[in-house]
Amino acid sequence: MEGASYQRFPTVKIREMKDDYCKFELHSTDASMANALRRVMIAEVPTVAIDLVEIEVNSSVLNDEFIAHRLGLIPLTSDRAMSMRFSRDCDACDGDGQCEFCSVEFHLRAKCINDQTLDVTSKDLYSSDHTVVPVDFSDSGSGIENSEQRGIIIVKLRRGQELRLRAIARKGIGKDHAKWSPAATVTFMYEPEIHINEDMMDTLTLDEKKSWVESSPTKVFDIDPNTQQVVVVDPEAYTYDDEVIKKAEAMGKSGLVEIYAKEDSFIFTVESTGAIKASQLVLNAIDILKQKLDAVRLSEDTVEADEQFGELGAHMRGG
Repeated sequence: MEGASYQRFPTVKIREMKDDYCKFELHSTDASMANALRRVMIAEVPTVAIDLVEIEVNSSVLNDEFIAHRLGLIPLTSDRAMSMRFSRDCDACDGDGQCEFCSVEFHLRAKCINDQTLDVTSKDLYSSDHTVVPVDFSDSGSGIENSEQRGIIIVKLRRGQELRLRAIARKGIGKDHAKWSPAATVTFMYEPEIHINEDMMDTLTLDEKKSWVESSPTKVFDIDPNTQQVVVVDPEAYTYDDEVIKKAEAMGKSGLVEIYAKEDSFIFTVESTGAIKASQLVLNAIDILKQKLDAVRLSEDTVEADEQFGELGAHMRGG
């Protein structure tokens, strides 16, 4: 209808927040927007990762390509990635990708000089920028203190073996290569709404109630020990398997429970690789999604201008 507004005002409710984990609710929107946010978090939020490796000396058991691949997959702290330039767009180095605006240089020098195996890890990488360093997982909250844990192992060296290299880290997105993806996993589910027909439930015996509750593969329902009533203990554990509905129908109690998904309410779970905090990952994804929507709106305005002014509009834009 002309003049009608379909604008929505989504709301977010934070449930749990850690450096590498975030769980939140997204309300008053639809599945297309929720999935767009998920895809942007996985594939379009930029990070910094090693993209070029120059091997000077490598006498380890791993070949050069193998070591370069392992280096590329080491997550680097990428708090300043949003403000960095893509190497292909950098005018300071003419797209060479080796200047302070679009890259960070790393060096690694390791040699085993005794009979004990030397572990070469991500902590042996020395960065030219203190804000871009390999992610440190030693204080991840596991509560386990291990002096031997010195980062992500790159290679192991025996006596006389040596590894020397120079590496260049650049800004990129997961759409180009998985090493640039800041997300370990991003999932969302529809928030379920469960209604039990109490009058029909009262007609069941205690054994029938137990049988019905146990038909669910996950712990969604339980029986209150005081009232002997079936209660919903964890609606989010429901996996939309319809087992309790089938069980009710088999018992001749069709309509015993109604379960449907709220089409405008979603529960997100976000896990970060450590390159950026999970909360910052969500915020960056929202900013990028806004830019994409602005680009779509701008293109629509351009089409309308072409329809209104024809060749004159294209000529005014230089087309």
